Amino acid sequence: MTRPPRASPRKKDRLVAVTLDEASIGRSNPDVEHERAVAIYDLLEDNTFAPNDEEEQGPFALHLSITGARLAFEIRRADGTPVVAHLLSLTPLRRVVKDYYTVCDSYYTAIRTATPDRIEALDMGRRALHDEGSNLLMERLSRKVTLDFDTARRLFTLICVLHWKG
Repeated sequence: MTRPPRASPRKKDRLVAVTLDEASIGRSNPDVEHERAVAIYDLLEDNTFAPNDEEEQGPFALHLSITGARLAFEIRRADGTPVVAHLLSLTPLRRVVKDYYTVCDSYYTAIRTATPDRIEALDMGRRALHDEGSNLLMERLSRKVTLDFDTARRLFTLICVLHWKG
């Protein structure tokens, strides 16, 4: 059985580049850098993302930086022309990210020794927390940016990786 082709977003409603501000986010060990690169790759591979201003035409580039306890979203056109900036408080996401890491640690430990039922329960908890974080992120960005749930999941993954110390 063949799958129907995945409907792709219109080219203008998507991210084509994501960069991280090295001055505020910094570089990390090779494991963390690899996870950041994978998260960015996954986000760029399939996404729906556009500022809510209907006059703005993409595709878009996203530059992320950290200012205090806020994540700065600098949205630009693919050619670098600034479109809009948005500061997102990380405080509402802090609990979900912490809980997500706790369950992930338990999940990866369980893979080595636990029963399949225990592994499945932890995996369900991990996915539920990831969904919760994704929904919260969509809600927090809704006044500035339109994105679909899958894009919010990939963006939440990237935010988690930005918190990971390795």
